[in-house]
Amino acid sequence: MAVQDVHLDALDGRLLALLDEEPRIGVLELSRRLAVARGTAQARLDKLTARGAIRGFGPEVSPAAIGYGVMSFVTLEISQRYGHTAVTTHLADIPEVLEAHTITGSGDLMCRIVARSNADLQRVIDTILAYEGILRASTIIALAEQIPYRTMPLVKAASGA
Repeated sequence: MAVQDVHLDALDGRLLALLDEEPRIGVLELSRRLAVARGTAQARLDKLTARGAIRGFGPEVSPAAIGYGVMSFVTLEISQRYGHTAVTTHLADIPEVLEAHTITGSGDLMCRIVARSNADLQRVIDTILAYEGILRASTIIALAEQIPYRTMPLVKAASGA
């Protein structure tokens, strides 16, 4: 589904903030805390989901907590002959590749990957490079997370909350 431009108002901002704080909250409790009708809370939730503003309701899994304590960022240079689609299909088959983005600059793709150890990181990189459409990889190991992935400051700015 294509992401649509969603303009947030103060109620949307409060709803998203509450869901961020308590992801398992039910719609009835959501409506009670927001002081709106249950139908209003449900309609807002449905609208934000349908338009792509809310991408999921699943658990946030910590790779480190399940044994993948090494995180790194890898810039890939790809053969233009193969293109992005074939390369990303290869990358999607590697469980340790958490995300991949087309980028500008000297590389073509930026990936966030995890591994169990530095030796395991070498295995993951070798697996990535095993595809002939990938010409070169440049890896940076993350030492510590200073600011975790977050969107609530954007929500507050966009909604005026």
